[in-house]
Amino acid sequence: MTKKIRKVVIPVAGRGTRFLPATKVIPKEMLPIVDKPLIDYAFEEAISAGIETFIFITGKDKSVITDYFDKSIELEAFLRDKGKHEAIDSIIKILPDSGSIVSIRQREPLGLGHAVLCAQDIIGDEPFAVILPDELLISDPPCLKSMIESYVSLGGNLIATMKVPKNETSNYGILDIESISDDIISVNRMVEKPKTRSAPSCFANIGRYILDPVVFSNLKKQQPGVNGEIQLTDAINSFDSSVPFHAKIFKGQRFDCGSKIGFLEANLALALERPDLSDKIRSSILKLLK
Repeated sequence: MTKKIRKVVIPVAGRGTRFLPATKVIPKEMLPIVDKPLIDYAFEEAISAGIETFIFITGKDKSVITDYFDKSIELEAFLRDKGKHEAIDSIIKILPDSGSIVSIRQREPLGLGHAVLCAQDIIGDEPFAVILPDELLISDPPCLKSMIESYVSLGGNLIATMKVPKNETSNYGILDIESISDDIISVNRMVEKPKTRSAPSCFANIGRYILDPVVFSNLKKQQPGVNGEIQLTDAINSFDSSVPFHAKIFKGQRFDCGSKIGFLEANLALALERPDLSDKIRSSILKLLK
């Protein structure tokens, strides 16, 4: 019987250099998608999946991220005086239970594997989730919730995957597939950013994981690779065959908000879905295209 997934690791220590100069003072995860910061979408996905403890792996100048999920008595009082009750609701509904957020400082950005390893003492000996907030995934049900439903019968390690164009496989961790049944793939291993001609498939890792806690032991054994980073992919590949490794095919909208184009696409797509914005956005786009 599988254990309940209660905790999620959300790595947010990256410097966000693709979005300079904005990210000189604003963490990339706090840049808005329409009217909510990117990190909010990851947090809401975790909430919908029944997560109870949220572990942010942060870096220097990232405290604003955890501040965002804290109560602001002064702001609430100001809005109440102005009669802006909808605005109050919008900032209250994101507040988690007291004690449910943990912030861990990663002193140096030494790779995703190292970021996950930083959470070991908080995770303990239980399976856990990882969400990469750069990957904005929109679906019903949300991706992590759907993964947890499948994990109950699968156990082991489970990631989310989506097919990408063959000429883009060198940008992703790509799955070496054993078999596919409906929306579940049995995975032999992952190949990190393979050359296009040697990519074992077109199914890419899209930043959602449910991991067995043995991954921590594997991470401790990993030798740093390029740029001195410890790769999570290598640690997952190091499991022996007794631990199942599956991927769930994601069926929804995916936006790579780590890139400028993906970030802009997400803003446009989500604005077009908003009844209060869609008509004006369509009109504005048409004007710009003339």
